[in-house]
Amino acid sequence: MPQKIWQSALEQLQLQVSKANYETWLSDTRGVEFSQDTFVVAVPSIFVAEWLRERLYSLIKRTLSNIIGRTVEVQFSVATGEPTLPRAQSYPDGGTSTKVLSPTKSARSKEGYTFETFIPGQCNRIAYAAALEVLESPGGKYNPLFIYGETGTGKTHLLHAIAHTARSRGFQVICTTAEQFTNQYVLALKNNSIDEFHERFRSADFLLIDDVQFLSGKAQTQECLVHIFNDLYHSSGQMVITSDRLPKTIPNVTNKLSSRLAGGLVVHLSPPDFETSLAILTAKATSSNAVVPTEVLRFIAMQFKSSVRELEGALNRVLTYAKLSGAKVDMTLALQALADIDGGKILPALTPKLIMDVVATHYGVSPDAIRGKQRDKRTALARQVAIYLLRQETRYSLTEIGKLLNRDHSTIVHNLARISQSMKTDPDLAASVERLRRELKRK
Repeated sequence: MPQKIWQSALEQLQLQVSKANYETWLSDTRGVEFSQDTFVVAVPSIFVAEWLRERLYSLIKRTLSNIIGRTVEVQFSVATGEPTLPRAQSYPDGGTSTKVLSPTKSARSKEGYTFETFIPGQCNRIAYAAALEVLESPGGKYNPLFIYGETGTGKTHLLHAIAHTARSRGFQVICTTAEQFTNQYVLALKNNSIDEFHERFRSADFLLIDDVQFLSGKAQTQECLVHIFNDLYHSSGQMVITSDRLPKTIPNVTNKLSSRLAGGLVVHLSPPDFETSLAILTAKATSSNAVVPTEVLRFIAMQFKSSVRELEGALNRVLTYAKLSGAKVDMTLALQALADIDGGKILPALTPKLIMDVVATHYGVSPDAIRGKQRDKRTALARQVAIYLLRQETRYSLTEIGKLLNRDHSTIVHNLARISQSMKTDPDLAASVERLRRELKRK
């Protein structure tokens, strides 16, 4: 029971903190005890416990209290029983770290991050195709493959999908983050084992490094990576690198490393377009065995456009809200669940029914008449305007609009083209449609 509550809290917290903070401070925590008005969270170290108490306590308390339905206090229990906080240590590259320098294994391929669960679309099609290509021809013309894009656009998913497939084919794969690479390099210097470190990375068939921008300002680590790049390139080892920006725009990176990062194929991952967002949400709902009306999925896809993580987080929030409240998922519940996200800037849901009702009222006809066979001038115009607004404001496909209005695809195409052309030549009609659009925004 405590872990289920904490998992629900994590799904909400993931929407409210940065990816780096979530992965560093929250991803390895567990809900272990809930008695009376105290909720206990297990954390991996005293350092994590202190950081959470100082930086996120209020947010965690508020989130848990909202889920449970009453105010609770939060305690952090160290699962490993560390007696003291680690002492800050200097890095050879400059700066300090409060992390204990200990051997760090290469990141394992994340479960679920496979090509089967990756949803290709217009926003990521080139990167997706390139990822498949490097598996068919490792060390070929796309070496390194450099994938960049904003947070939450699928870079890590593609990287781990490559790792999963390469391992399944018998290749030796090292999949790690730039931060882990740096920590291992520093440890190797400290332990006088730099030759073993180099040999381990040089012997890989696939070297996959996530978030390479972390190497900014770390000159020694960059130089080490350049040498490994050179060796892997000459031995036809495949390198795949991800970053949140282009190689040349990563600050404080040597020209040697920047030129090597850009020396193969550089591809961009954009935030998901509407169609891809809808496909992602549909797949997520299906995998969760959840029944979610299409209008709710469309609503979320329209509202959350910046990243896949934001999309999935919003859907998780709706599903969690439904589970905890015992209510079915519908538009009313979705609006309630998402009301306080982004400062309450959730836009009203423009459903087909709302659009049809507003247009029908404006032209003095009934919604049934718009869906019917009447061809008088007033009804025909109302029908064309409804088609136009359905297409512009809901992102329904033309086929779906045809089903709503009992028309075939070609008829919808004809009517949409006709109203679009009429609006260009009739200022009064264009102004009327714009007034209807503004009225819908106020609903």
